[in-house]
Amino acid sequence: MENQYLSFDELKKIYPNEWVLLGNPEMKNTSVLGGIVLYHSKDKKEVSYFGREKTADFSTVTIAYAGELKPNRKIGILRKI
Repeated sequence: MENQYLSFDELKKIYPNEWVLLGNPEMKNTSVLGGIVLYHSKDKKEVSYFGREKTADFSTVTIAYAGELKPNRKIGILRKI
């Protein structure tokens, strides 16, 4: 499955409730529609740290959560609106 584009719905089925590092993500406004999976884990910090070395061949990358976040969950210094 390496270097294969997956839609966000496919990501949610394959990596439920995990953080996923995506290469060349397809975005609409601030929503992730899909991308190429570079790394995944239930731990966001692990994805950020270990996934960094896998991003060299991609012009853009993003991290997405393949699940449902709690409505009042804090994301960094911001709250989800």
